[in-house]
Amino acid sequence: MKPRIIWKGAISLLIAIIVVTTLYVVSVLSEGLPTLDELENPRQDLATQVYSADGQLLEHFAATRRTYLPYDSIPQTFVLALIATEDRSFRDHWGVHTFRIAKAAVKNVFALRAKEGASTITQQLARNLFFTHEQTVARKIREAYTAYQIEKTYTKNEILEMYANTVYYGRGAYGIREASHSYFMKEPSHLTTAECAYLVGLFKAPERYGRNDSLGLARRNLVLDLMHENSMISIDDRDSSKSESLVRAEREEISRGIAPHFVELIRQRLGPKGEWNHLLDGRDLYRDGLVIHTTLNAKVQRHANAAVKEHLDQFQKLFDRSWSWRSNKETLISVLRRAVQQRPDYIAASKADRETMMKRLLNMRSFVDSVKKVVTTIQMGVVVIDARNGGVVGLVGASPQAMDLNPAGRYSLNHVTQIKRQPGSAFKPFVYTAALEHGLTPDSLIESGPFSTVLSSGDVWSPRGSTRGGGPVTLSRALKYSTNTVAARLITDKVTPYDVVDVCRRMGIESKLSAVPSIALGAVEVSPLELTASYIPFVNQGMALPPAYITKIEDKLGNVLYEARLPKGVNDAISSKTSRNMVKMMRGVVDGGTGSGVRRYYKGEAAGKTGTTNEYADAWFVGYTPRLVAGVWTGFDDRRIKFTGDYGQGGRAAAPVWGRLMAKVDADKLLFYRSKGFAVESDTLNFVTPAIISNPPSDQIDDPELPFVGPPMETDLELPPPELED
Repeated sequence: MKPRIIWKGAISLLIAIIVVTTLYVVSVLSEGLPTLDELENPRQDLATQVYSADGQLLEHFAATRRTYLPYDSIPQTFVLALIATEDRSFRDHWGVHTFRIAKAAVKNVFALRAKEGASTITQQLARNLFFTHEQTVARKIREAYTAYQIEKTYTKNEILEMYANTVYYGRGAYGIREASHSYFMKEPSHLTTAECAYLVGLFKAPERYGRNDSLGLARRNLVLDLMHENSMISIDDRDSSKSESLVRAEREEISRGIAPHFVELIRQRLGPKGEWNHLLDGRDLYRDGLVIHTTLNAKVQRHANAAVKEHLDQFQKLFDRSWSWRSNKETLISVLRRAVQQRPDYIAASKADRETMMKRLLNMRSFVDSVKKVVTTIQMGVVVIDARNGGVVGLVGASPQAMDLNPAGRYSLNHVTQIKRQPGSAFKPFVYTAALEHGLTPDSLIESGPFSTVLSSGDVWSPRGSTRGGGPVTLSRALKYSTNTVAARLITDKVTPYDVVDVCRRMGIESKLSAVPSIALGAVEVSPLELTASYIPFVNQGMALPPAYITKIEDKLGNVLYEARLPKGVNDAISSKTSRNMVKMMRGVVDGGTGSGVRRYYKGEAAGKTGTTNEYADAWFVGYTPRLVAGVWTGFDDRRIKFTGDYGQGGRAAAPVWGRLMAKVDADKLLFYRSKGFAVESDTLNFVTPAIISNPPSDQIDDPELPFVGPPMETDLELPPPELED
């Protein structure tokens, strides 16, 4: 063929290729691109952050765990590491690096595989914001065009800011702030050069490099080499950073948090169906990057966690030595059958398969042992409230041993808000309060011998628990030693059950109460939260306050959506004179009475009351210092499992936890909860902002507990005679 014809053919083919390519590009760009509004306001799901009163990040609520950090707060060493590793010409190109694309294409052709990528930081940002990771030419074209549009819309620093806040780092963390918390448990501003290089190194394969320390270190060192090659750090900085050991936070440290049941309570009540959802003013709890400031104090919470663990490490062993399944065979069979019936595979199985599965599991040693361990694990609920404003500053919703057995422990039963149990003698202070309101004094004498009375039903009520030898005793002494017959005489001879119920309502008890004499011995069911909160008037000059959890809610820009004011539920429940007299009497419980176990650990100002229910099923101690009110409940989820002896009394099973906790709080020089005595004025003890979000009525609390098994409660069992004072 003639050269002229060849040239014409080549030019025609080239023109055809250009036309086809142009038409294809135009076709590709005609759809699937972000709108101008999306470019200017890219949608990013941001996690809600939950903070303690002392500024510690407690938790995130998120569909995607991501929070936003402005450019000025991003460490410059991170920015340099990012540019050195991902896009050295970032400051010079217009969104697409043409030469780099051509170079990568040639390498990939000769390698017959995708050996090298050519995406700039801007292209990667476009992909993260608007596209998927599908490997198609159409996606690449749209990505490149969008990168060009992004470069026209934003400055280079704004692009770096968006990139650092959108990229995935592994461990479920999106954005540099989440990654910094997830891997190193620190704010980004505190990251070292080596840690910044490590986080940038994760981009290539986050889960792979994040799991394997040797691979992660090798990748980090490569990033440091690239930074040095590009004159971003000196050789000395590179070498010292390479020698820095990798200290990462383990997943367990960040998965549960220090207050899982507290933040789960916040999440549920602020969620779409929660009673506090209206406070969000239409914002999405999981996507709009809210900031929630709570009343919880992280230091108090850690002290509570430690006190519970220290006590149960010893107490669980004591119970395990005393418990015998041989003496509780019927309970064991029932417990095992119920455990099988709750399994998802059993529920989904046919009737015939269920019978086979039941037989197989009941004869499987590993299954039986695991169920035994779960049901005999001691549970505990602890709540600490600032009496000056009702703020919950500490909450332990379950024992750490039980949490360890439950992978979803943070969503498990909250033993502060979601159970109701008989409080035993921890309920007696309300009877004594009613008696003081009717003219008695701490020195009034009441007969302490055996007592019987005929009830309106015709039944004879003869509570056990009189003093040895009987005789008149003062109210102070009767409360100190928790004498049941004195409480019974008070509610039948000096006041009425209706008077006691009225006192309970004024002081904060919202659970159903029957106006019958047996409530004097705690024959009602209340949650640990409401019982603890109802002690607030004793230390607060008679003023009752509902429990509070939140002080402020902000949107992602810092605009205040909600800020707490004084609670609506504030009321003068009892007179200041009555509260002072009750403090005087309840001091005796701690100093030589049934709650003297507190003094093994805590020597400061304290008052409170123990409680023990029938057959040692539940053990309580609710007490207070001049600033804090704290309640401790100890028992088991299955009410058929009980403590087997007097070690299950409130004075031994619950009071030591309270004593350990208050000793730790008192010794913590960074806290403001110490004071000289109960006479200190409240205006000198301000610490957290008053909050109005209070506990909902108790009839709204779900109680998934088993029905009560056992005889009706007759007596409190914590009755040491005077000669056996601890």
